[in-house]
Amino acid sequence: MAWNRRTRATTRSSTASSAPVRPSGPGRRAAEAEVAVEAEADRRCRLLRGAVVRDEGPWLVGGVRSARALHVWSVRQGASGSTAVHGRPHPGPSVKPTRLPTPLLPYAGPVTPVELSRTVLRAVRRAVDGGELSVTVPGRVVVAPPGPGGCGDYATNIALQLARPAGRPADKVAEILRAHLLDSPGVTDVVVTGPGFLNISLRDSGSGALVEEILRRGRRYGWVEDGSIGEIVQLHAPHEVRAVVTMDAVSRLLRSQGALVRNTCEARPEPEWTDLLGAHIDAFGTPETPAPLDAPRSQAATATPVAPASRDALVSPAPAPNTPTSTSTPTPTPLNVTIRPVPAPTDPTPLGRDAARWALLHPAVHDRPRITDEHLVQRESNPLFRVRYAHARTRALSRNAADLGFTSEPAALAELTASGEPGEPGEPGEPGDVRHGLTPLLADHPRVLARAAADRAPDRLARHLVTVADAVLTLLPGVLPRGDEKPSAAHRARLALAEAAGTVLAGGLSLLGIDAPDHI
Repeated sequence: MAWNRRTRATTRSSTASSAPVRPSGPGRRAAEAEVAVEAEADRRCRLLRGAVVRDEGPWLVGGVRSARALHVWSVRQGASGSTAVHGRPHPGPSVKPTRLPTPLLPYAGPVTPVELSRTVLRAVRRAVDGGELSVTVPGRVVVAPPGPGGCGDYATNIALQLARPAGRPADKVAEILRAHLLDSPGVTDVVVTGPGFLNISLRDSGSGALVEEILRRGRRYGWVEDGSIGEIVQLHAPHEVRAVVTMDAVSRLLRSQGALVRNTCEARPEPEWTDLLGAHIDAFGTPETPAPLDAPRSQAATATPVAPASRDALVSPAPAPNTPTSTSTPTPTPLNVTIRPVPAPTDPTPLGRDAARWALLHPAVHDRPRITDEHLVQRESNPLFRVRYAHARTRALSRNAADLGFTSEPAALAELTASGEPGEPGEPGEPGDVRHGLTPLLADHPRVLARAAADRAPDRLARHLVTVADAVLTLLPGVLPRGDEKPSAAHRARLALAEAAGTVLAGGLSLLGIDAPDHI
């Protein structure tokens, strides 16, 4: 009597009055062996979830099947005696399983939307490789804080995007992806809401350690600190105010990433550019034979004109002044980079140093800057004011907390995010808002600095500071106790997070050459 899954299912569902006749002797032993095979396959399926094998064997369905199917088939073939595959007899062609990816480790730091989008993409690929979905894996997935009616830390509409190609309802696609996302490290829960939105909750992954690192390093958080020599760069700018100020900001960013930088200008810069706007120039003239700034003005008239150079072009300039002279360690090949942004339409110096530099640096280099009095107004529409105001408020919180008799405590942040207390959902300063609104931005700050330096784009740092400031302003109302409320661990944790955010804002503004006042 054949003893297969259908027979077992019938046996389990039968009542006592109509109990089937169980096989005895060899038939029963075969049935027990079959049950053992299925149990072992289930166990391996849990351990090897997502592993796929590509081959010509009979376990193939649509070109791909799971490792569970391969194991069941190979064990069943063991009774017939054949060539071995993975320690099991196998009469078919040689099996060449794909190499399993390196297991994902728990997130070492707070998850950013970019990192989480990669996790969602991996879940889609596992569903496709397992035959659960028949779609083309998209190139990118948008992950953002959940909207109205959502929950958790992040949400994505990837199930709605894949529903039509998969030929299934969006909520069914979401349930398939939910199972794979729950297996991802760092993910504690996934909830399907609405027509098929995936709401992802993350476990705390080092928020306290991140805040401690920021407060320890201060304004130099995100800088290269190993002391190694990076690239050697000679920056050159035409005789134009925006080019000179942009070059100065780029040199600050490059130095923060360990580069040795020399700034040169096509002609002697105007005194207002260096004295008022704070631009640092090492020399003027051609990049190959620059004249020092204290040279007579007549020398500038004899300097060779500079031909337009492509951005990041590699040439052979004269050695930069701080180039190491040791012959034991080879130094990197110097780069000669010309900074040539869209010129400023008018003179920005009447705005003052901080507003003028922001007006020149906040737009991308290919955009025309707006030199207006709007950069001086103290209102929400002015991004410079929002950044400086957010920094000043974080400093004021520290002073007010000292008056109330408590200080920041970064270690309490992990307890706050894990417990979810205090705060009602939607209340400013509520832990979920903090985690997906501000902490990932602080964790992303070193990457922003490195990218802005590599692309010679200080505008990226300026926009990042605006985003951080907006997240800080959301946090502020819940930092200090209200009314008769006593300071708690939640208040100390939020104060530490606010101080860390203020440190990032101050450090970013200093790299742009802009002051970060403690009082506004």
